[in-house]
Amino acid sequence: MQITSTILMVRPISFRMNEQTAVNNYFQEEMGVDQDKINARAQQEFDDFVEKLRAKGVNVVVVQDTKEPDTPDSIFPNNWISFHADGTVAVYPMFAENRRNERREDVFEILEQDGFRIDNVVDYTSAEEEGVFLEGTGSLLLDRVNKKAYCALSDRAEEELVIEFCEDFDYLPVIFTANQTVEGQRLPIYHTNVMMALAETFAIICLDTIDDKKERKNVVEHLKADGKEVINITEEQMYHFAGNMLQVVGADDQRYMVMSSAAYNSLDKARREAIEKHCPIIHSSLSTIETCGGGSARCMMAEVFLPKV
Repeated sequence: MQITSTILMVRPISFRMNEQTAVNNYFQEEMGVDQDKINARAQQEFDDFVEKLRAKGVNVVVVQDTKEPDTPDSIFPNNWISFHADGTVAVYPMFAENRRNERREDVFEILEQDGFRIDNVVDYTSAEEEGVFLEGTGSLLLDRVNKKAYCALSDRAEEELVIEFCEDFDYLPVIFTANQTVEGQRLPIYHTNVMMALAETFAIICLDTIDDKKERKNVVEHLKADGKEVINITEEQMYHFAGNMLQVVGADDQRYMVMSSAAYNSLDKARREAIEKHCPIIHSSLSTIETCGGGSARCMMAEVFLPKV
């Protein structure tokens, strides 16, 4: 299966703009609002989002964050963990030191209590000692059916670790560089899933971020060879998180494309219709989370593909 009906999400308790990630996440911005208010707004956005997903029949496993240790980005669990259909869990090395505190063994226990089976854990976190990072399905866009891993290289996605992951999980790496313009310079986008989303029958991608024409052509050829309709978005739409989407399964096996309201509102009629030709859209306002966290809907959802006991 490319998509799942079970999503793990972490409800924040100390959400704020993380100063350690802002060095290479150019989507983050200061809001000039009291920290408690920012956290309260983020919690409300989180709760509203979860309610919308559950209303469509998506199984959302909510884990409560803890006050200690300090984890301002805990709301984005897909960066430290991924779950696979053979019962394997992968745990990833994180660029920001305070994000490493997000890794929690009790998440495994919560899923096992919900009836999921974990047979094996592949732990890449020792790479942090060498300053090598790979931030989960933020860095890796996994085509689980065709066994391809799309990855835009950055400070948070080292090529050698991408290759190691692909060897361990039997994926073909599709590696490229995706850039955004920051104060007149072209700099790497921090996560692949900001500029690209993979669904069962289509892909959302901002092709203008892939400056190298050969790399761009290679990515498109892989997507088309696997029968995916390529829906290209603009850089402006990407800045509104229109690349940060995830397809999920709801009640009665209905597929949905999930995104933020900012992403939805940035899309023109033609692109919305292109998506809705494949499945309906769910969108929810995540403005505080997007502004301070520099991540959106997809970043908040860790897909659970584990087998049931």
